[in-house]
Amino acid sequence: MAFFSKPKYTVVKIRKREIPEGLWTKCQECGEPIYKKTLEENLKVCPKCHFHFNVTAPERLEMIVDADSFKEFDKKMSSTDPLEFRGIKSYTQKLAEDQKTTSLAEAVITGQGEIFGKKAVIAITDSRFIMGSMGAVVGEKITRAIEFSIEKRLPLAIISGSGGGARMYEGIFSLMQMAKTSAALRRHHEAGLLFISVLTNPTMGGVMASFAGLGDIIIAEPKALIGFAGPRVIEQTTRQKLPEGFQRSEFMLEHGLLDMIVHRKALKETLHQLIDYCS
Repeated sequence: MAFFSKPKYTVVKIRKREIPEGLWTKCQECGEPIYKKTLEENLKVCPKCHFHFNVTAPERLEMIVDADSFKEFDKKMSSTDPLEFRGIKSYTQKLAEDQKTTSLAEAVITGQGEIFGKKAVIAITDSRFIMGSMGAVVGEKITRAIEFSIEKRLPLAIISGSGGGARMYEGIFSLMQMAKTSAALRRHHEAGLLFISVLTNPTMGGVMASFAGLGDIIIAEPKALIGFAGPRVIEQTTRQKLPEGFQRSEFMLEHGLLDMIVHRKALKETLHQLIDYCS
């Protein structure tokens, strides 16, 4: 009787190719993995579902303003601590941390620039800096930008993104900025000048209840959360189930708050066309 031995197999270890961390990100809407370079080239919009990722104020500025045309106002203006606020962290500590993280002195960039050759005064809030909330310096910088727009008779575009509204660290000093910016925009309107307000995700609280909601033309990015109080707070207060998509851009457009929803890729061209037509 013949006996056959089992064939011998050679075990080969295959070394996995290491993929450096930070090259990919996952879409918050559809879960699709996206190569970061592809995402940046697509203006931080998901190529599959068109979800708009948040962008910083400097990134936004680069997307809508002609190269080398922007002249910034009040770049070094920063907040003090009028109430000597003390919590888990002091207000001074929080400001210092966010200034280091964002390389910004405050939560808004203001200045004059050109959009396809059309001059405009531009303000852009940055939600990384204390959630884009409005303190005394944010209100002052926006008010100065509005007044410069009136003086030079230039159109004004404010791109807002704030999850915090008025800044609690400054109490009434923050709340009064709502009236201050609104009064400045009233003078802007009486001067017969154009104000375009662009709402990004999210635009809430005192920012929405003041300058962000007062545009002659109000534009929003797709699916941006827009309102005063958040949906959960409203549901808990009213004890009612809110409609599907409540406070999102599409809901707001349907109910008359917005004039249009504009994809990020088309925003610069849309701003240019509106300024050209309305001016």
